Formats: sequence, structure tokens, C-alpha cells
Amino acid sequence: MARTLAVQQSRVVPVGVEEAFAGTLPIPLTTIFSRWYGPIGPIKEVRDQEGEWARAGQTRTVMLSPTGSFREELTRVDPPHAFGYELTGITGPLGLLVGMAEGEWTFVPSGAATTISWSWNIHAASRLAGPLLPVLGRVWKGYARQSLATLAAELTR
Repeated sequence: MARTLAVQQSRVVPVGVEEAFAGTLPIPLTTIFSRWYGPIGPIKEVRDQEGEWARAGQTRTVMLSPTGSFREELTRVDPPHAFGYELTGITGPLGLLVGMAEGEWTFVPSGAATTISWSWNIHAASRLAGPLLPVLGRVWKGYARQSLATLAAELTR
């Protein structure tokens, strides 16, 4: 069974690419990840972030509800096309399944709108967790759909 799973979810948002990128990269995580989706809880707090989230190499600690955390490092910033990050040190229930994840947000023109895509490459925490990744992937896609809808509402306010 594979120990890595790639997942992606997209949404067309009626704003330009520059506006979509500029509104997404620095948005507080607690704004777009504020609700439960199945077993995935909201982000309750971000710690140890210095300044606006904008430069490759920045790190922060993300606290999950009801328990758990991870370290996020911004690995790539390519305005207004994409930014990438890596999640490590995952604790709590998510840490039982996920050893680390690489994430990316991309922004592609779609007429007068922008297609925003969010993807994760999920690496299983163990050989035993590998077979459960497809289930986590299905749940993640629902969580991503919900989060992209929240982001779209924020970007079009």
C-alpha cells in the first residue's frame, strides 16, 4: 500500500489573480479553517509567527482543536502564481496518520476570475497508517471544499 497520497481541491473565485493571491497568503488561518469537517477540527491558534506570512523560510506553530499541532514552514512564494509549505512535527490524532505533508496553493486566471487550487502530498506516519490515507484523503477533500468556500467569501467581501 502506498505511503504517500496526493489530494487537491479547486474553486473558481470571481476576483483577479493578483487579488486572490494577495488575499490568500497572509489571511489568518483561524479565518478560513474555523469550522469542523467530520473528524478534522478547526485551527484554534497560530503561535511563533513573526510578521506577516509572506516569505519563504518563515515558520509558525499551528494549534488544532481540540488537540494537536504542527509546524508549518513556508517553502516557496511565487506571486501571484503559487506558494508552498511543509507541515512537520504533527501531533494529536492527525499525527497518528500523517508524518508530514507538503502543501501548495496555486492561482490560475479563469476569464475575469481565478481558479484557486489547494493540494497536499500526504506522507503516512507509519506503514500501518498507509492503508488509511485514502480515507483521510476523502475527508480532506471535504475539508478543503469547505475551507475554499470560506476563503471565496472572504475574498469577495
